[in-house]
Amino acid sequence: MAGQQFQYDDSGNTFFYFLTSFVGLIVIPATYYLWPRDQNAEQLRLKSLRRVHGRCLWYRLRLMKSQQSIVPSLKKAALLFGWAVFLLLAYKVSKLDREYQEYNPYEVLNLDPGATTSEIKKQYHLLSKKFHPDKGGDENIFMMIAKAYAALTNEQTKKNWELYGDPDGPRATNFGIALPAWIVDQKNSMLVLLVYGLAFMVILPVVVGTWWYRSIRYSGDQILINTTQLFMHFMYKTPNMNMKRLAMVLTAAFEFDPRSNKEATIRPTDNIEVPQLIRELGNINVKKKEPPFCYPYSLKARVLVLAHLSRMDVSEDLEDDQRFAVRKSPALLQEMVNVGCQLTMMANSRGGFHAPRLVSIENCMKLTQMIVQGLQETKSPLLQLPHFEEEHLRYCVSKKYKVRSLQDLVSLKDSERRSMLRFLGEEKYDEVIAVLGSFPHIAMETKLQVLDDEDSNNITAGSIVTVTVTLTRKRMSEVFEKEQDTTACPGEEGANTEEGADASKAKTKVWQNKSKGTKKTAKSKKKKLTKKKAPAAAATAAAAAATAAAAATTTAAVASKAKQANGNVAGSDALAAAKEEEEEGSDKGSESDEGEANKDSPSERDEESDKQSDTEVDEIAGDDEEEWEALQQSIQRRERALLETKSKVTHPVYSLYYPEEKQEWWWLYIADRRDQALVSMPYHVCTLKDTEEVELKFPAPSKTGNYQYSVILRSDSYLGLDQIKPLKLEVHEAKAVLDNHPQWDIPETEEEDEEQEDSDGIEESEDDDEDND
Repeated sequence: MAGQQFQYDDSGNTFFYFLTSFVGLIVIPATYYLWPRDQNAEQLRLKSLRRVHGRCLWYRLRLMKSQQSIVPSLKKAALLFGWAVFLLLAYKVSKLDREYQEYNPYEVLNLDPGATTSEIKKQYHLLSKKFHPDKGGDENIFMMIAKAYAALTNEQTKKNWELYGDPDGPRATNFGIALPAWIVDQKNSMLVLLVYGLAFMVILPVVVGTWWYRSIRYSGDQILINTTQLFMHFMYKTPNMNMKRLAMVLTAAFEFDPRSNKEATIRPTDNIEVPQLIRELGNINVKKKEPPFCYPYSLKARVLVLAHLSRMDVSEDLEDDQRFAVRKSPALLQEMVNVGCQLTMMANSRGGFHAPRLVSIENCMKLTQMIVQGLQETKSPLLQLPHFEEEHLRYCVSKKYKVRSLQDLVSLKDSERRSMLRFLGEEKYDEVIAVLGSFPHIAMETKLQVLDDEDSNNITAGSIVTVTVTLTRKRMSEVFEKEQDTTACPGEEGANTEEGADASKAKTKVWQNKSKGTKKTAKSKKKKLTKKKAPAAAATAAAAAATAAAAATTTAAVASKAKQANGNVAGSDALAAAKEEEEEGSDKGSESDEGEANKDSPSERDEESDKQSDTEVDEIAGDDEEEWEALQQSIQRRERALLETKSKVTHPVYSLYYPEEKQEWWWLYIADRRDQALVSMPYHVCTLKDTEEVELKFPAPSKTGNYQYSVILRSDSYLGLDQIKPLKLEVHEAKAVLDNHPQWDIPETEEEDEEQEDSDGIEESEDDDEDND
């Protein structure tokens, strides 16, 4: 280009600016993301988990890894070296002279702007004597002084300085490149071309190609695409998959094949050790010749997973391989659940093939629990606790205690629990109670509605039903405290009765108390509704009195029978219930009496009817406001859920044989257990710390009627903590679509009036124009 020049950095000063910026852009983000976190904090966290998780395999491996790992030290050394280079370059840049400054002749002569000509000449003579080369001065400084004097005394030079900023006039535009000049030197051209070619034609394509090849082989969940296709093939081929078949499909994943995954290994000793494990395990379908189940990698993975479920010891050579297979299995089973859901949606939308049965998807979830806890399906959930062995279960399942689940163990009194676990010492018993207290106890509440509809509680055929499930996690230790509170009251009331009867009555479970409470509240709501509808006619009053009398007689009979059968405590409860019903009957009688009294005064009756209508209008308005507020809150929750990213670190799982720390996650879904079909797709709840709200949506059936579904919550880590809650659905006919509406019909008279007004307006405007003319 004309008037432009490109200059490389001959002195190498500006190159340091470029190099400092480049190093800073690398070092600062790398320090933020790669600097090892506080090791003391991790040690404190592990120390706090020691009392509960001290016997877990993952905990012991984590302690060994933290003691032996040198990776944090290497990261720190590399980052510190980078910061040292960055600071050295910054110091070098700070010492560089400023070469590019705005030229000002007054500054060169040490004069103030606006100095007179005599002052300029006087200052020039002084500086010339001082810096003249003949008198030992600096020649460059003298040339600058002479140039500045000329710029301030010569009219043309002064004009050039004022217009162009340079006494010599306009100059070519210079573009400085912050690279040393030796890069473009002809002597070094071959070396520079070689480096450029190696960097951009070899290294860069190899890095991009490796990344691309790896990315297209894996899904978003880091599962091999070939594994996903394998799962889809076998779930389509076998819709009803039992646990044995499921284990075979799981261990056929390509993650266990050394040709597809470098982490998987096949050792020469496998030909000796794997057959020994097969003989110890028994029948595991070794002779099945169906590929890929007969391949060596699949057979080895299946044997190691089944040995883990049986809690069998393996050799040191196979121990690492077993841990690798066990560690990979939960993610692969989650992929199988996803595949089952995809096939179910395809079958529902397209048809033409059978969707996987509900039992197949639930078996995937159960197998995940089994692998995390290292237990077979038929084993007792109590074996998840420390110090529990098979021979100890006979104390628990005896006729005296009948403890078969974790909930049964929690519901026992402390004295009974200590008596049952007398085979444990005091320290072991305390450890068992600490571990049991750390287990989760989930309270599940459901709300059924149709969002974005006039009547959200009316479910019509084909509408989108939303089930809002609120999950609240508590520790089993909190349930211990509630059990002590609930068992203390019956013990005090029944002090005069037999001890055996008291013990049987005191063994009330928290989850059973909650269900009874809900039933009572439902009954009380019904009673309140009946109280609100006071009978106005004498016939209804008489019928209410008759029903009250009948209820009183029945409650008296029930009280007498209960007293004979269950003793004084049960009789007192029955009598209390009878008294409550008698009070309700008296309330109904009083209401009927009031109705009869008001019957004779028509004016009062009119006032009451007006009041009732006003209250009904207020109730309807209040309900509308509540529905509107609920709708706004749900919209805000959705927006927050889209914007917020919650951590998936919830609570560490207590697992004696799982080789990696795992967090508590859950599956939540709605199913039709009669037809063995999914109603809503399983939602993987990965952020439940204290409380979590989940919305499950599904289309209502196309036919009207009553439907019985189930809201199911399953753990992916613990056995015996699953919950099933019934969900009743009453589907009504959908409202007919209105073709016409009174608001849409415009009468002909109104149209004529509008046309007349338009025509009048046009005539008036024409008259105004004529007047103006």
